Amino acid sequence: MPFRLQGFQSTLRSNSHLLRNQQRRWAQVHDVRFLASHHDPKYVVDKYRSKLDQKAKQEGHDSIESLKEAYSDKIKDLRRKASTVATPEPGSPVSTTAVPGTPKAFQPPPPPQESKTAKAARAVSSDSSPVKPLSTYLDVEKIRALPPKEIEALWRLRHANNAHAISAVIPLETYNRIIQAARQNPQFILPLPRPQTPEEAEQTPAGATGTAADIHFLQWAFHPPAEGSTSSPSNNHTSTVIFTNLGAYKMHGAFATPHTTITHHLDLADDKGLVLMHGQIIPDGGVSAPEATWLVSCVQRFYDFEGQASGRKSELVRMFTRGDVENFKVEELLEESERLQ
Repeated sequence: MPFRLQGFQSTLRSNSHLLRNQQRRWAQVHDVRFLASHHDPKYVVDKYRSKLDQKAKQEGHDSIESLKEAYSDKIKDLRRKASTVATPEPGSPVSTTAVPGTPKAFQPPPPPQESKTAKAARAVSSDSSPVKPLSTYLDVEKIRALPPKEIEALWRLRHANNAHAISAVIPLETYNRIIQAARQNPQFILPLPRPQTPEEAEQTPAGATGTAADIHFLQWAFHPPAEGSTSSPSNNHTSTVIFTNLGAYKMHGAFATPHTTITHHLDLADDKGLVLMHGQIIPDGGVSAPEATWLVSCVQRFYDFEGQASGRKSELVRMFTRGDVENFKVEELLEESERLQ
């Protein structure tokens, strides 16, 4: 089965530390800048005094100072023409304003940009909270009076007409098992099956399956409860999962554009035993709604260590976290994912 590794081995060897963009403790950041050196004029005169004396006598001057006065206008003109932002004319003020055409190295640095991963998380957020509260989608107090099955139906209907939305209702017991595994294994990769291209089909051995897979990278994040939510024993956090094509993440790191972001709401966890999940698919992000739904469904199937992910699936997640290059096999990951279809 052909598949795209797209830098997978280096990702695994990093033991996920590289993917978290953490700086090593012994690393240092040095502010290195180009400096323009201006030699002491007295040093230059002393070094070339004999040649200057000879030049002065040849032109009929009785001293070097007389020679300098004769050439003063020419010297000023040359200094003016050679003056740049990096090497200003002696005595002139240094401007902090960017000058068109000057090297970028000497322009004021641009303000720091928010990574695209952070922007994706912010896309499901309000101005003052890391994530949107459940009250953004439903009247929470009204639906508390409804039985769980009606709440689930209303939640799915709420997003039914949005082609870029995914929704699900997770039993609290299942969610707690998944979150326990997610806190210990906040990053993983998932294969997304797809039909083979004609070129891949030609390279497939006889008798092998005619499917391929792209690899996608997922990251868990945990936030305080959304602003306006009622605090309770279970509603003490909000979790999100961000999905990015692994090739894009290896190329751009935290600035890679995620294609799907999901958020778990725990407002009804204590009294109804339900966790409402909302997913947002980024338009033109490279995956369709069914493909994103497949990846989201794989989260439970690989992270529910005491349920659906017991056995080899959970071990694959643990090996990825450890960076176990010797034992983690992408072929096994593909085999386990095929059994989910």
